[in-house]
Amino acid sequence: MRITGISTHVVGTPWRNLTYVQVHTDEGLTGVGETRMLGRTDALIGYLQEAAANHIVGSDPFAVEDLVRKMKYGDYGRAGEIVMSGIACVEMACWDIKGKALGVPVWQLLGGKVTDKVKAYANGWYTTERTPEAYHKAARAVMERGYRALKIDPFGTGHFELDQAGTSYAVSLIEAVRDAIGPDAELMLEMHGRFSPSTAVRLAREMAPFKPAWLEEPVPPENLKALEKVAAKVDMPIATGERIHDRIEFRELFESQAADIIQPDLGHIGGILEARKLAATAETHYTLIAPHNVGGSVLTAASLQLAACTLNFKILEHFNDFADAEIKKVVKGAPQVVDGYFEVSHEPGLGVELDTDAAAEFPQQQARFDLWAEGWEKRSPKAAGK
Repeated sequence: MRITGISTHVVGTPWRNLTYVQVHTDEGLTGVGETRMLGRTDALIGYLQEAAANHIVGSDPFAVEDLVRKMKYGDYGRAGEIVMSGIACVEMACWDIKGKALGVPVWQLLGGKVTDKVKAYANGWYTTERTPEAYHKAARAVMERGYRALKIDPFGTGHFELDQAGTSYAVSLIEAVRDAIGPDAELMLEMHGRFSPSTAVRLAREMAPFKPAWLEEPVPPENLKALEKVAAKVDMPIATGERIHDRIEFRELFESQAADIIQPDLGHIGGILEARKLAATAETHYTLIAPHNVGGSVLTAASLQLAACTLNFKILEHFNDFADAEIKKVVKGAPQVVDGYFEVSHEPGLGVELDTDAAAEFPQQQARFDLWAEGWEKRSPKAAGK
């Protein structure tokens, strides 16, 4: 079997473009992969056009390792977010093809499943007025849909510092959310790399009474010494890693012991097997994995293949029940959350199919998401300053 070509399909919303890549073969099998780029979708499409000619067409889709090696190193320049995201889309699609050809789900090819259900946490549920009352109502609705975990960044446009008024308001939001979800649900506290170490530590202590399940990206991701400083002074798990695009770059993070949970994005870190290797390394450091998952249903399906066969998998993020829920219709067999969990699929490959006609109903947009703009949490271009 050989790859004969690829096709790309961009599903657009005002705040995110989802890029789907179909890999076609001379035996009629087609696989699909996905990533979500922020402001670089056209660059990704351009890269994939070049990679198709240079590396992909003519390759064996079963030889996943070899194709990833060619795409990552065959152009000599160091692979960054765009290249690793392109690799991820093609790599997922190759696993999809391989599973379909053999009649088994991808997790069966990666060691077999260790669980039948994967816990989900909700994100994107807070696209409402930024008040304690509105957040209480929205968080309650998440619980009523069966979720038992959710995530929120309550810090507005805070950058390095957050004044006392901003701090008090953030506390009031989290207090309302905790009251709405009860004492047993998991509440993930997101900081989006906003703060200096001292501010992150102070805010973590303010939030401690509400028992966050983790503190996510408390400081900008470029400086691991800053993260170590936070980890040494807060008494809650630290999560990070969504903006690391090569598993090799996690080495220093593991050595620092600053993170308790790593959050690679399968759509940015080179795909399923790259994430599987990373998870195995994390296990040797007694570290859990909870992938960043802000894409659509193909990326969710790929993340669930990893979850099914990974002992140290904690939980999977899910946006698509709340933000842009209508885009789920572009994927046949889209994974669904029932009573707070995804069921592990037993269908061949990734267990999903892209509906290209449905995808065409959501054309690419000039999507924008600016975390430093007032109203960013509403995920609308007007709120983001467009």
